[in-house]
Amino acid sequence: MSSTESPGARILPMVSPVRPADVGAGEKVRAESLPGLTLTVRSRPPARDGLPPMLCVHGLGGSSLNWSALMGALAGRVDSEALDLPGFGDSPPPDDGDYSITGQARTVIRFLDASDRGPVHLVGNSMGGSIAVRVAAVRPDLVRTLTLISPALPERRPQRTALPTGLLAVPGVARLFVRMTSGWTIEQRTRAVLALNYGDPSRVAPEVLAAAVAEQERRADLPYFWDAMARSARGIVDSYTLSGQHSLWRQAERVLAPTLLVYGMRDQLVSHRMAQRAARTFRDARLLSLVDSGHVSMMEYPDEVARAFTDLLGEYDGSGAARG
Repeated sequence: MSSTESPGARILPMVSPVRPADVGAGEKVRAESLPGLTLTVRSRPPARDGLPPMLCVHGLGGSSLNWSALMGALAGRVDSEALDLPGFGDSPPPDDGDYSITGQARTVIRFLDASDRGPVHLVGNSMGGSIAVRVAAVRPDLVRTLTLISPALPERRPQRTALPTGLLAVPGVARLFVRMTSGWTIEQRTRAVLALNYGDPSRVAPEVLAAAVAEQERRADLPYFWDAMARSARGIVDSYTLSGQHSLWRQAERVLAPTLLVYGMRDQLVSHRMAQRAARTFRDARLLSLVDSGHVSMMEYPDEVARAFTDLLGEYDGSGAARG
């Protein structure tokens, strides 16, 4: 079910489970080298030439795999790509160690400038939503439309289930967590992650769980994994404390692109009560509330998100404005 409107106590990374039929189906992966960093880029060949470009940016602990289901659902409408941000997925850490929201936004901007694909339909989830807001605010020439799925925008009263994740930003907490959960199996950790991110974890198919466990095992062997998680969490917390023109809410006011906001009413990390504030803040916003979804609507309900995105494309006239 969805509602459309217009105007646990754990420190765990998100893994990248997708539906069995969408795992790698029709996708290509390549490495893009820029000064000081290397990015892994996942793409789905467009159904035909001339489709508009879409770029997707994942959240904390996620990867480009988080977008496979949505890219599949939109194969006939856009020419889609998704990034592994530095330190996540298959992208190595950045040389400068900058995991701030501003630093990650700079990475997205550098990628778009180098690829010459802009302006794009920019899509972000959670931390990726914060990054996308900053990109759209400072470089409107690169963004045709903006789609934000449970964006990590500052909340005055975060949900209690989200507070432990924020503690990951505190130096030493990541190591403490690893010691405290040393007796957990990879599957136990993965199930806990799914429970935190999905509105209804029982919807996760066995094949999806198996793929998620395999991905978690691979990441656990990366020497920089927890450092990237902790520094990125610190970047989110720091972005919440900024004021004036650097505030994410102030930058949201500056966004010119037509904006689709997607919120899950069972989200344990970003409260649905922020949906109305976001809808009032962005200049040209439309809101999709998914009653049964959690934090990763593009993975739980890709068809519903794809329909709302397609409606947004229908309003967009190609000149940087929505049709009246």
